[in-house]
Amino acid sequence: MNSCKFCGGESLCEFTAHEKMLGLGEAFIYQECLSCHSLQIKKVPKDLSPYYPATGYYSFLPLVQSNTLKLFLKRLRMRMFLDFGISRVKPSYGYWLKRIHPSFGDAIADVGCGNGQLLYELYAGGFTNLTGIDPFLSQSSALAPGFKLIKSRLEDVDQKFDVIMMHHSFEHLEDPGRLLQQGYDSLNSGGKMLIRTPLANCEAWKEFGTNWVQLDAPRHLIIPSLDGFKALVSNSGFRLKEVFFDSTGFQFWGSKLYENGLSLSEQDLATLFSKEDLKGFNKKALQYNLEGKGDQVCFFLERVD
Repeated sequence: MNSCKFCGGESLCEFTAHEKMLGLGEAFIYQECLSCHSLQIKKVPKDLSPYYPATGYYSFLPLVQSNTLKLFLKRLRMRMFLDFGISRVKPSYGYWLKRIHPSFGDAIADVGCGNGQLLYELYAGGFTNLTGIDPFLSQSSALAPGFKLIKSRLEDVDQKFDVIMMHHSFEHLEDPGRLLQQGYDSLNSGGKMLIRTPLANCEAWKEFGTNWVQLDAPRHLIIPSLDGFKALVSNSGFRLKEVFFDSTGFQFWGSKLYENGLSLSEQDLATLFSKEDLKGFNKKALQYNLEGKGDQVCFFLERVD
């Protein structure tokens, strides 16, 4: 009998979810914990590769690099944001940096890095000790001095880090307890871990049900609720320092596509939603974030020694 992978609860409600992002339509059994309301797939498919096509999945797109002038401007902007606290110049991809405030020489790992684009932006901003870790890379590579990608899993990397990040890769892994233990073991004393993930038991889940775009069967194997994640952390050796909601209008327009039997692939939003619609979705998402109802969060963890 399965139990909840977050709180350990044994009362689970089963439901059917279909693959919708690519329009494949396959059915999968998911479970919702009746104690903490976290979600998990009942049985992980033996082969997940068909659901991560190299030409259709965002994390495998080619790395986009900046020219010399853009590199200089990105580095200047990062210094102004982190060192001088000028919030109006914050990087659009790295608003979470201010909350962990790493030093430019800190050893930073991105687990589930995909093509390494986010780490590249940190490199462009002046960070000098960056490691991307992903078992689905085609090969390991050194992209620049102090910036490498490793085809591996975290537990097989013989290196300690000051910061470990997981940007929407946590929900693609099967065992969250084991993952936190691996993160703890791979951090230096006082190290920090950032996990960005969809959040179960949110308003979008309650409104759209199995059409909620971030359910994303079968790629998302686990989705914690806030209560579920807190229960998981309580046994991990980490301290949960902060929870920051960062959901977007995607939770609305993506779910509405699914309601209408449409996939995410090759959809022209301009023909489906007006500018006013999209602005309204973003405004509603911001309000949900302020109220703690958004469908994705940043969890900021700190290793306790």
